[in-house]
Amino acid sequence: MLTVYTTMPAWDGSASADYRHTVIEQARWAEEAGCRGALIYSDPGQLEAWAAAQLIVSKTERFIPLIAVNPEYTHPFNVAQMVSTIGFLYQRAVDLNLVSGGFQVHLRKLGCRLDHEQRYERLTEYGQIVKSLLTADRPTSRRGTYYTFNAASLARPLDPWLAPKIYISGASEDCVRAQRNLAIERLTYPREPSTYVGMAPQAVWGVKIGIIAREDPEDAWRVAHRRFPVDPSGEQTHDLASKLVKSHWYTQQFADAVAESAPNGTYWLYPFRAYQTFAPYLVGSYAEVGDTFARYRDLGVRTVILDHPTDPDDLHHALTALAYSDPASLTGSVRLAGGGELQR
Repeated sequence: MLTVYTTMPAWDGSASADYRHTVIEQARWAEEAGCRGALIYSDPGQLEAWAAAQLIVSKTERFIPLIAVNPEYTHPFNVAQMVSTIGFLYQRAVDLNLVSGGFQVHLRKLGCRLDHEQRYERLTEYGQIVKSLLTADRPTSRRGTYYTFNAASLARPLDPWLAPKIYISGASEDCVRAQRNLAIERLTYPREPSTYVGMAPQAVWGVKIGIIAREDPEDAWRVAHRRFPVDPSGEQTHDLASKLVKSHWYTQQFADAVAESAPNGTYWLYPFRAYQTFAPYLVGSYAEVGDTFARYRDLGVRTVILDHPTDPDDLHHALTALAYSDPASLTGSVRLAGGGELQR
């Protein structure tokens, strides 16, 4: 079973009414398609993710936001309190994606002086506190390296059936260690499948990836090149921006993209290379993309976050390709954690 999320569009400076319409409509596409919900990014250059999540929850029936939470932006008690409050008001879960932050400009603006290892140590403590507050049947006390709690408790305990899925994002050894300590699923941008040849299946993990698929692979590539045209100025901008990012996954993916941004089978890094999106893309026929994604499934991938579907048809094509990745089903169906089912 795959858990599938889409990605909510970042605010692009559009008017409030236009942006509200966009995020509500895209959330409804995801819900109608059977996805669990969508990732909502959180950083200082964006609107507040929690406000956007509450708007979307109020306008949908089953959609579950996956909110990126960073210790620099939100205190762990606030995170737990908001999950509990939205759960109580709307009887809806809110999933969490724990992130440490990798853009130095954002970290400097907020006065963060921690190195990479310390940020993941803090993120581990952060996640432990959030989990404890959401599941404890008594007040939480803790004296840690980064946080101290004395008999803290939520105003309204979270109903167990609304417990969130909690993920952590990253590719470094520091992130893997934090994942193990928290016993949660890790999300990352995947490398080209052959990179993992000989690797044993990992613990359950998830990938953030774009998919452009059609029945005819030539149609898929026409769409892909129209959506992500060659952009030398974007490549130059990315070369400059790359010096400001210290994340392990980013450094690794940037090196891969510089070395080979042309398609490698269905795997395509040029949109990342030209600074048009961060996710690698799988492009081709349904069967080709499904076969590539099946290789990730064989490595333990059970969650996928789709990068910015442009419309309901685009989402349908991506989900159809994912249905081809299920080798155990004669019909090619893949049951989604959100309750829907993908049919070949």
